[in-house]
Amino acid sequence: MTALDYSVRMLRIAAAAADEQKASDIIAIDVSDALGITDAFLLASATSARHMNAIAEEIEKQLALQGNAKPREREGVGDESWILLDYGDFVIHVMTEESREFYALEGLWKDCPIIDLGMNG
Repeated sequence: MTALDYSVRMLRIAAAAADEQKASDIIAIDVSDALGITDAFLLASATSARHMNAIAEEIEKQLALQGNAKPREREGVGDESWILLDYGDFVIHVMTEESREFYALEGLWKDCPIIDLGMNG
């Protein structure tokens, strides 16, 4: 299993957890060629800080249960707009809709391939 294969498997678990918590605009981007320090990003939007925290907590819980994975770093705890979960091989960004629009990470990585998360919709 390559690192990217592992990352995709973990991102699918994370995406399902985010979806379960009603996150919107869930996408994953393969940044391995462009960035080199991580394989992929998962982006998910939340409607509020409370919603963002619930999404991040469910992602952490499911990755621990299903993937035996724990984040190396968790940044933005208590932040009102963005939580970053750094798992080394992949990074998860849970953002309020306003922050996601403002920072436009998809635009920064627009030349990178989108990862199929196996989700409907």
